[in-house]
Amino acid sequence: MADDRELSASPIVLAIESATATASVALLAGERVLAEQRSDVGRHHSETLLPMIDALLTGAGVGLGDVEGFAISIGPGAFTSLRIGLSTVKGLCFGTSVPVVAVPTLRGLASTAWRMGAVAGAAVVVPVLDARRGEVYVAAYRREGTDLAADIESLSARVLDPGEIAALLPEGGWLVGDGTAIVRDALDRISPGRFNPVTGPAIEPDAVTIGLLALPELRAGRGVDAARLVPRYLRRAEAEVERTHERFE
Repeated sequence: MADDRELSASPIVLAIESATATASVALLAGERVLAEQRSDVGRHHSETLLPMIDALLTGAGVGLGDVEGFAISIGPGAFTSLRIGLSTVKGLCFGTSVPVVAVPTLRGLASTAWRMGAVAGAAVVVPVLDARRGEVYVAAYRREGTDLAADIESLSARVLDPGEIAALLPEGGWLVGDGTAIVRDALDRISPGRFNPVTGPAIEPDAVTIGLLALPELRAGRGVDAARLVPRYLRRAEAEVERTHERFE
């Protein structure tokens, strides 16, 4: 654990989402969003994260020393992007005891869709992110009251191809994320009518959701030292696959 100090009633939390193509950062005081920033599509995260964080803090009149906790989207996602986000948090936390909570990216994606109302009424939300090579990162979350419960064990976070997903997809699951386009046609052929795709622009996990998901963990004292965190890739980087001939971590 990074620190056993008590957080304020509405702790200042800095959240970072860098697992996908569009990076975002957010500053929260408890559940209240003070400010958020999102990068332009196509800009490299190494160019955008620190300037966005600086603008975020300056605009809100908050100093880095006022931040009581960090939230980071830990993966799966693009390998380099995940490393940049985590390295940024480690740099910001260096020499401090400020706690960090790592939030699974797929849970962040499902909860972002839930928070935006894109999957209102869904019993099961299935976030899918493009993992390249015709595969997707996928998990499933079941509705519990007005929120999403923990992931469904039969479809916990992993890398699958469309055929494998069809065998595991819960009845009536709503697919959300940029991986939907990859699996949609195959699922229509293999298991027609068994899922519902969220239409319109692809929904991405965002930093506000990452911060909100981390908040209960921070309040419960379950944050950790940033130095202990490693990205959750789910699959080895391409060079490691070729070297070891092992596909998964």
